[in-house]
Amino acid sequence: MRDGPLVDDAILPETHASAPISRLVAEVAAQCPGERITLGEMAEAFGDRAFGLLILLLCLPGLLPGMASVFGTPMLILGVQMGLGFHMPKLPRFIARQSLRRTDLLRLSSGSSKWMNRIERWVRPRPGPFTSPAADRVVGWLTAYAALMLILPGPGTNGPPAFGTIVMALGVVENDSKVVGLGMALTLIGNVFATVVLGALLWFGMEALGYVF
Repeated sequence: MRDGPLVDDAILPETHASAPISRLVAEVAAQCPGERITLGEMAEAFGDRAFGLLILLLCLPGLLPGMASVFGTPMLILGVQMGLGFHMPKLPRFIARQSLRRTDLLRLSSGSSKWMNRIERWVRPRPGPFTSPAADRVVGWLTAYAALMLILPGPGTNGPPAFGTIVMALGVVENDSKVVGLGMALTLIGNVFATVVLGALLWFGMEALGYVF
């Protein structure tokens, strides 16, 4: 799906000095002028890089309280398309029209956790087994699973899947096999954690209803 890293090799040393998420947000802002930036504009501007970039930007709100579920549906659609082997996103019109304010986009780039900042310093283009087309499909299905966890309400169930998916998407955009592999493991762990919590809540809810009735 990707022929190379996000940025041109000639400018890689200079641009890689900044944190990848902040640099990617700046690139989106430069490519998509306007006070609001739609998902359709981003998909069109970034072509075959759009999957990783859109998933990354949609998942960043998962690290901020109260914002995760809003972006779960577009993330679910992107994950399924990536899992099915699409090379570029094909967003339904109602999804393509969804937009982010430029100011919110910049706020998201500064909302990363200290663990995310540590991982960003480790990211660089490293092709390998986790940057293959088969791995892209696995990334897609893990993203779809994480999106479901973001959509379903539960205490503390947004952060772990969101964090893992951000790491995974960052590796996809930067063509870094090691970071993609790490992200896959973190996303799987986060998804399992969220599933167990939601399952426990459902079980306690059913038990409570049985007790009442």
